[in-house]
Amino acid sequence: MADVMSGPVPRRRTYNKLVNNPVMEDYSLRYAPKSFRRWSEYAVASAALGGIAYLADQAIGGSLAVQFGFANAFWGILAAAMVIFLTGIPIAYYSAKYNVDVDLLTRGAGFGYLGSTITSVIYASFTFIFFALEGSIMAQAFNLYFGIPLPIGYAVGSLMIIPLVVFGMTLLSKLQVWTQPVWLLLLFSPPIAVFLRDPNAIHNWMTFGGTAKNGPAFDPLLFGTAAGIALSLIAQIGEQADYLRFMPDKTRANRFKWWAAVLCAGPGWVILGSAKQLMGSFFASVAVAHGTAMSAANEPIQMYIAGFHYIFPSAAAALAVATFFVILSQIKINVTNAYSGSLSWSNFFSRVLHAHPGRVVWIFFNVGISLTMMELSMFSVLDKILGFYSNTAVAWIGAVVADLVINKPLLKLSPSYVEFKRAHLYNFNPVGFGSMVIASVISIVAFFGFLGPWAQAFSCFIALGVAFVMSPIIAIITKGKYYIAREAALTGPAAKASAITCQSCGYEYETADMTNCPHHSGPICSLCCSLDNACHDMCKTTSMAVAAE
Repeated sequence: MADVMSGPVPRRRTYNKLVNNPVMEDYSLRYAPKSFRRWSEYAVASAALGGIAYLADQAIGGSLAVQFGFANAFWGILAAAMVIFLTGIPIAYYSAKYNVDVDLLTRGAGFGYLGSTITSVIYASFTFIFFALEGSIMAQAFNLYFGIPLPIGYAVGSLMIIPLVVFGMTLLSKLQVWTQPVWLLLLFSPPIAVFLRDPNAIHNWMTFGGTAKNGPAFDPLLFGTAAGIALSLIAQIGEQADYLRFMPDKTRANRFKWWAAVLCAGPGWVILGSAKQLMGSFFASVAVAHGTAMSAANEPIQMYIAGFHYIFPSAAAALAVATFFVILSQIKINVTNAYSGSLSWSNFFSRVLHAHPGRVVWIFFNVGISLTMMELSMFSVLDKILGFYSNTAVAWIGAVVADLVINKPLLKLSPSYVEFKRAHLYNFNPVGFGSMVIASVISIVAFFGFLGPWAQAFSCFIALGVAFVMSPIIAIITKGKYYIAREAALTGPAAKASAITCQSCGYEYETADMTNCPHHSGPICSLCCSLDNACHDMCKTTSMAVAAE
């Protein structure tokens, strides 16, 4: 080791202005420091819940009702909501407690430093798939009201989001709070008006069969397929965690408000989300009853034109208000999709390329992928995209949750805290990473019908079950030795300091974001540690050799 350290002194790392600006950068690859977390519990929760203003829920609910009929859509939505709520609790709690996003959480929850690279892509896929879906919905409104052709509407809806996302949580928190009252009013007034003015609306909904062969009747295979599509939203907890990492520390004085905010803004998103999916299935039946073609009944703009007709006798007024509501909703959600996607791509490329040009750069990258998907008309194959995606997303979330609720507190084979720094993690941990891969492969094979119709319909539940069971099994087999490559290394005054100067970049960071680096002969921040490609993990060499034995 001494011979290695006698080499040339490492050059000081420098970052561009985008990375050095905390307002724009939002600590995208780091623990969110206490000094930056200036928002109240209410402000963080409001920003997080404002991000679920999307109309994809209505589009998914409408699609399920049209394809599978009322009963299968109804019970499929509720079953998926129950799974999403329960799996979201531990992820929200750990993200808020340790102030890390879902990628950093995944690293320390059984995946390892490079193992979570794959999940970064899974999560990034969620953000650009749903950005494309929401952008398509906005373009449909542009087309119907302004006569803008869909391809141009896709571009307009994408480009208008970018300026709003550049300034991160600082602007997003204000945007979501300011627009929330108007959005809630426009969300709930149409169904209330329909219920009051059309006594047969609920009966028509419950007897709505769509294009299903069995009509509105319950079919277990169709129920499983519907639930699987709805489960594609399980990765939404990642976007909630992107906000929850800015929660203030939990204290005796604020513990009630803290828990209320975490539960409401974390797993609680699915309560409103599933209600919106049911609303979508309801409005699909209302739209069809008002003459909308079955093929267009899953378009939110058509749903809300029909709904606002019960409030505004004028067709022009109903169209105008519906268009405004759709555009407002899509702006509120797509700023979150673009923001979360920029965080995920930052995490991915910082490990693959050992470079970080700044979170803002990846906003353009993520929006570009989404725009390409829109131009390829992804809305027309929505159910197929979401059904396939669900399998990998559910396997990932299942493996993470198993680590947080079984391996940490019960088996005590996983550290009780969340370790996210490269210097302390193995590149791959077979506990979470292996569980996810095994569950994904089995469920995707089932999804394509190779294991029979029942396994095909319930492939997402297979993914969840296999990941949840395999994680503790692999942890027991490996005795948990692939979680920590070396223990915390800060000693002396540095271990007690509130902030420490990084020997690589020269900036000060809070102790939780720092580690000791033999290559730089002193403390180094987690981002400089991630980007360093000259150290060759020399700080972990001894630990890895011992683990291999």
